[in-house]
Amino acid sequence: MKAYAKNVRISPKKLRVVAEVIRGMKAEEAMKFLKFAPRKGADILYKILHSAVANAENNDKQKRDELKLDTLIITKGIVYKRGRPVSRGRMHPILKRTSNVHLELQVQ
Repeated sequence: MKAYAKNVRISPKKLRVVAEVIRGMKAEEAMKFLKFAPRKGADILYKILHSAVANAENNDKQKRDELKLDTLIITKGIVYKRGRPVSRGRMHPILKRTSNVHLELQVQ
């Protein structure tokens, strides 16, 4: 009962703020929290959690209310490198960071 998301366009630092809150919660409770949390990371984690719950229900015939978040790992993804032109023909770097999310559920 797993779900992955690779190269999600949000920095890992911002995504970990939301992940710390839901780590260890029941799946149903975490989905309710993420649905109304006012952060971009909450929307992304909601989609991944919803996918993991759907995988558990469909593939493993588990009940939604018995599932609990077991593992939620957020790692650094690739970094898109862009630049902003400045005077004298130089540029300042702009780093667009991405995240990889690994989420596992377990039955209580």
